[in-house]
Amino acid sequence: MYQPAADDAGKDLPARPSPRQLREPEPSLDPPSGNALLRRCGFVGLCLAVAAPLLLLMIGVLAPGGWTGWEVAILLFWLGTLPWTALCAANALIGFALRMSQPGPAGGVPDLAPLPVPPRGATALTLCLRHEDTAQALSRLVPLLDGLEAAGAGHRFTLWLLSDSTEPGAVMREEAAITAFATLRAQRLIPVRYRRRVENLGFKAGNVMDFLDRHAGGHEFFLCLDADSEMTAGAVLRLVSVMEADPKLAILQPLIAGRPAATAFTRLFQFGMRSGMRIWGTGQAWWQLDDGPYWGHNALLRIEPFRTHARLEALPDGSHILSHDQLEAVRLRAAGWKVRCQPDDSGSLEGNPPSLPDFLLRDRRWGAGNMQYLHLLRLPGLTWMGRWQLAQAVLLFAAAPLWLLLLLAVVMNAATGGGSTTPAGALLALLLGNWVALHAPKLLGYVELLLRTEGAASYGGPGRVVRGALAEILFTALNDPLVMVDKALFLLRLPFGLRPGWLPQNRESRGVRWADAARLLWPQAAVGAVTLGGLALAGGTAWLWGLPVWLPLLLGIPFAWATAAPAPSAWMRRRGLCVMPEELPLEEERVAMPRAA
Repeated sequence: MYQPAADDAGKDLPARPSPRQLREPEPSLDPPSGNALLRRCGFVGLCLAVAAPLLLLMIGVLAPGGWTGWEVAILLFWLGTLPWTALCAANALIGFALRMSQPGPAGGVPDLAPLPVPPRGATALTLCLRHEDTAQALSRLVPLLDGLEAAGAGHRFTLWLLSDSTEPGAVMREEAAITAFATLRAQRLIPVRYRRRVENLGFKAGNVMDFLDRHAGGHEFFLCLDADSEMTAGAVLRLVSVMEADPKLAILQPLIAGRPAATAFTRLFQFGMRSGMRIWGTGQAWWQLDDGPYWGHNALLRIEPFRTHARLEALPDGSHILSHDQLEAVRLRAAGWKVRCQPDDSGSLEGNPPSLPDFLLRDRRWGAGNMQYLHLLRLPGLTWMGRWQLAQAVLLFAAAPLWLLLLLAVVMNAATGGGSTTPAGALLALLLGNWVALHAPKLLGYVELLLRTEGAASYGGPGRVVRGALAEILFTALNDPLVMVDKALFLLRLPFGLRPGWLPQNRESRGVRWADAARLLWPQAAVGAVTLGGLALAGGTAWLWGLPVWLPLLLGIPFAWATAAPAPSAWMRRRGLCVMPEELPLEEERVAMPRAA
């Protein structure tokens, strides 16, 4: 059943909240429980326990021989990065302990993974589109729609396709794909609805709110999906079951894993991301409880409180908010509603960027959005945990300029004769300790997989987990300095008038040309050359200590080409390197086909 949406649909919905309500959300009437306060104090204590030995190591590295001005700068810049490092390690330690002591998809976080029951209310499945390959996006919805109908729940769901496309050619292709899709499903139970806005006002957040204002009548929940989202019927029905069991729950966000990918870059990136996210998500859910995150898609939301409290006005300079999701969650919590994370990624997938350039462009967009939170930290009416959520989102990107300034201070210190009395053992311990703490979520994620027989089996066995982990660690060592420099240079330009928009994301595996890689990554090569030159001037082994930074920066251009090129990517797929659990049945089927012949 296909029906274009009328512009006046939903006029019987409640009136929009006033501007005053938007600027000053009513504070929650329910203060954090004693259990929540105890957990959060414990988390802060664990962060301090991680940070203290690292700080002592840093002082032990810098103090011998007296302090130079550059060494004072090194300490200050490094202290700015320490909160994020400690946060990563503390979340990882809590998450690992929970998942090992209480096995299960939710990692010991209670009451968030019940068996699905038939839904009572109506849910809108909303897919946001803007200049996408609509046919591909719709094809990924077919298993979800068929699964809901097979489960006998199809009558409780409606598919809404929410378009912000404006380019005439893209609009024609979009409408043709939707018409063909709707024709194929004309006799199925779940209705298909389509509406397109003429103006992309407020980006995705405006798209969703326009739907809720005009067309959401009769629905209690909506499932927010992006064009690269995939979810199973079981996962969606679990979300609905949890939401219906708790009438104060406004957002339920599951973890989101990477979809099986073609390119080497994506396979390597999401192999580590998935292992780390399970550990991170479990640890964070334990202490954040009802003040959880929202990542903008693959989540279930309660319509009425979202309409009332999550409407986003423009910033004082007239620009629209780019990273809308976390602010929406913070406002709902400020109004007394719960926002929870379900630390389970089963049945919840997305597509990740196919190459390093695509990844960097997405990261810039996210960075620009997260930096907008600096203007919002003092909004009246927010809870202190809400302010922390915004601050945490800022920390995720703000550490990059500090790392770049730290690198330059290290080079200048070495080039001007500083650091000659630095103890090699303390320096090595500091570098290893800082790296392990920063990457603790995925490192402990790999340990969890190896300690659990069923965990390793889902990836093809312990051998594949070890090979994938080693490959991903090498990938991270090469990729992290490139990403750090790109983030830093981008964020340092933001205060000087750079106004990034919300451009459509490339999702296709089409390789990277050498010229394109050079045009994007020459600043990294320049920073690498300056780093190597400065450390070489210092003499001794200074150049060797800096090798983990300057070498990846100098290799950035061939790295970007190689990780997106067809041959290395095909080799990884043939070897089953960094395979995803969802990919394993397909791989086994391909291996079995010649035998059957």
